[in-house]
Amino acid sequence: MKWDASVYDRRHGFVAEYGRALLELVPDDPALSVLDLGCGTGALTARLAANGRRVVGADSSPEMIERARAQHPGLDFRVCDALALPFDGEFGAVFSNAVFHWIGDHDALLRSIRRALKPCGLLICEFGAAGNVQTISDAFARACAERGLTVHSRFNMPSAEVFGRRLTDNGFAIDELYVFDRPTPLSGSDGLACWMAQFFAGELAALPEAVRPSVIARAEELARPALWDGAQWIADYRRLRAVARRDG
Repeated sequence: MKWDASVYDRRHGFVAEYGRALLELVPDDPALSVLDLGCGTGALTARLAANGRRVVGADSSPEMIERARAQHPGLDFRVCDALALPFDGEFGAVFSNAVFHWIGDHDALLRSIRRALKPCGLLICEFGAAGNVQTISDAFARACAERGLTVHSRFNMPSAEVFGRRLTDNGFAIDELYVFDRPTPLSGSDGLACWMAQFFAGELAALPEAVRPSVIARAEELARPALWDGAQWIADYRRLRAVARRDG
């Protein structure tokens, strides 16, 4: 999926803002080397590097990396495939915020991360859990179905139990693993439409261009009773957070 990095920063900056809480789980050690996996436009990469740590920001989107380099000159940003990271025992920690739900094969992802980590290195991650944005997804799917269209979600959002098995099966010892609800305001009266245009871009691309605006409008209508609080849209986010160590 192609990302509009400027729109992402302008309308979806909340992704990085909520990720600030995850930063608190990274050891405050200037000697720690960190890979920010799925770094986007680099907002959290810059915070990770603020205490002098060596940090590499990696993302599969050239558009995101281009904007990250422009906004944070002097930091190391690279276009990388998360399933084939070009690192071998190089990092004391891999940090990742709001990324893993975009990746279909979590086994291959965790093997790639394990290779990048030093022995006993940390994985600190947060992403969409089972049930994340369920109301939005159901509204979108129904809006498509009403027009005789079928869409398939690109998201991979496991339960804590399923992801925990993935971690242990791929050589990680779990320190923390839990799921929590995080209702998330979307700015502007068009906040939900903008969210769907960005985060359902792959699904929308599979639909005839002429019907896309009406699908979004109908999904808004269906989601409104649950997600519009009278002043703003509140997305039904549900997150999975994990801290695990490379086992040996």
